Amino acid sequence: MGSLRRNVLLAATALVFSAGAAFADEDRPLRVAWDFEIDNLDQYYNTNREGIIFARHVWDALIYRNPDTFEYEPLLATDWEWADDTTIEMTLREGVTFHNGDSFSADDVVYTLNTVSDPDSGVLASRNVDWIESAEKLDDYRVRINLHEPFPAAFEYLSEAIPIYPGDYYREVGPEGMNENPVGTGPYQVESIDPQREYVLVRNEDYYEDSPKGIPAIRELHIRTITDKSTQMAELLSDGLDWVWRLPADQAERLERRPGFEVKFGEAMRIGYMGLDAAGRSGHEALQDVRVRKAIAHAIDRESIVENMVRGDARVIHAPCSPFQFGCDEDAAVKYDYDPDRARELLEEAGYGDGFEMTLYAFRDRRWTESILGYLADVGIDANMQFMQYFALRDLNHEGTTSAFHMDWGSYSIADASAVVSHFFKGSPDDFAQDEELQQWLEIADNSIDEEERLENYRNAIQRITEEVYWLPLHTFVISYAFTEDLDMQAYPDEIARYYTYSWKE
Repeated sequence: MGSLRRNVLLAATALVFSAGAAFADEDRPLRVAWDFEIDNLDQYYNTNREGIIFARHVWDALIYRNPDTFEYEPLLATDWEWADDTTIEMTLREGVTFHNGDSFSADDVVYTLNTVSDPDSGVLASRNVDWIESAEKLDDYRVRINLHEPFPAAFEYLSEAIPIYPGDYYREVGPEGMNENPVGTGPYQVESIDPQREYVLVRNEDYYEDSPKGIPAIRELHIRTITDKSTQMAELLSDGLDWVWRLPADQAERLERRPGFEVKFGEAMRIGYMGLDAAGRSGHEALQDVRVRKAIAHAIDRESIVENMVRGDARVIHAPCSPFQFGCDEDAAVKYDYDPDRARELLEEAGYGDGFEMTLYAFRDRRWTESILGYLADVGIDANMQFMQYFALRDLNHEGTTSAFHMDWGSYSIADASAVVSHFFKGSPDDFAQDEELQQWLEIADNSIDEEERLENYRNAIQRITEEVYWLPLHTFVISYAFTEDLDMQAYPDEIARYYTYSWKE
């Protein structure tokens, strides 16, 4: 790991918070609220944060990335090495069982990797697995992973973004069956599922003791889906919940003053952005003109949005990636200051001096999107807001019917720029640029074993994305965590709620 990357990652761990108390009352369930239900519990057919967190509790991957040090530790694999530039060999942990009683072995790893890396599998986040050519069994507890070409970020993706499924079970039930009855090796197993109301997870009593995740101190997790933040707050105050997150800054600050509760804030790897259909997939003519896209960039006061709405340690970003990620060079980005007069000039030059209409799709925070609408209106752009659930908006994006969208991305908590720029600008259904030269730079950056060559090509990509305003990067996120004062918890910049490390204070 390069020294620059190490310094960035170690700095990120300074955001870790801990109450540091002993375990107590393991039989008391932890009651938490999530904003969205999970559209598919099969991790490979889900892209929302709640599903990612669910997966980290029910399944294990081959490698664990320590959230304090960002170093890799053994999980289902106990040892690994590069046999050559396109071959990884791994030794697997013995004595592990899945929640249904099946024994874990190389067969499960080979079946999982070969199934999800098949281009016909329909995996939603194909970027997570499309670097894998095949997996093969060397013996019962040794596997070989063959890559299409060198992929230096392989261990980053293997560290929990790629959960391992029970081969025989998955072969029988497929994604639909895994969604209905998830089976893994993780520290918690599924007791019951009611997606619109509650997921109940119980501690895996057979979980292996030397897992870096540790044996959970709390026996049961009760996870409720509550989409309204005011309702979450009311439930927390009335002892209906123990933990919520992502409260609006003003609500979190009010709760912070209430006795019996704690609130913690920390900048996360997640970034907000505004995507614009430069390729014309939606047929919106104005947005295909780079002058119009630059006008939009100058029209929005990102500093004001951060200061007055996002708040906390959030910051405006200019590069289309997280500052915590390898290859995210902010200096390579073209920067657009808030300048409504310049925005109007650019619109006039593009032939839209009288403005134009468009629809801005969004899902996260209505007030933030409304503020963007106000800035656009100020320069003559009449933008209507289409507010919807994340899954519906994601599917519209994949269909190419959205002209502009206000969204965010957590990169599956992968600390490598490929998890964002390559996901959105390498020809996938999320690519609204369709820039072939940009795709070539990203191909080199993703696959070169020369670190400097990777950095150079990510810089080229960042400059092109921002110069053409394929995206307007907005800001980092600050995640708020609100919980009862008798809960001992930690929070990390990778935005993974690790309930298996939580405990009740004595």
